[in-house]
Amino acid sequence: MGFMDKIGSQISAGGGSVMQGILGNMSEVSPEVLQKEYGAYLMDCESIQTGFKLVRDAMIITDKRILEFDKQGATGQKMRVNSIYLDSIFGVSAETAGFGLDDSELEVYYIATPYMKAHGIEYAKKKFEFPKKYNIQGLYKMLQELSYDNYQRLNK
Repeated sequence: MGFMDKIGSQISAGGGSVMQGILGNMSEVSPEVLQKEYGAYLMDCESIQTGFKLVRDAMIITDKRILEFDKQGATGQKMRVNSIYLDSIFGVSAETAGFGLDDSELEVYYIATPYMKAHGIEYAKKKFEFPKKYNIQGLYKMLQELSYDNYQRLNK
């Protein structure tokens, strides 16, 4: 099963609200809506698989990378765009929502060094928060399978 098939079959539909956005949680948005707003940042032949938005910020998963859009300033005109290439992810952890206002979290661990087999490899991690109503299990499973495949490939 290819990456695009895994995305489609494993990610459960999530829910969100303005209140969750204000609290810092992401809610799922259709690839078509994300394409209209963020399509200019995609590489040639790159396609959006799924994505999530806060009030102003966004996280998009394509067939090649995870993009994080961080709008800054009072007007949101200034924006930082960060990428995590899918083939650099080597670990994922999940924390499901608890009681009360707790949210769900996914942490992605990845190689930040451009050449992955360099002697001085740098590692990084990024945390993404999701609303309590969003079931992160499918997304976790997909990213975990991806990281396992990468782990196997990098250690051959």
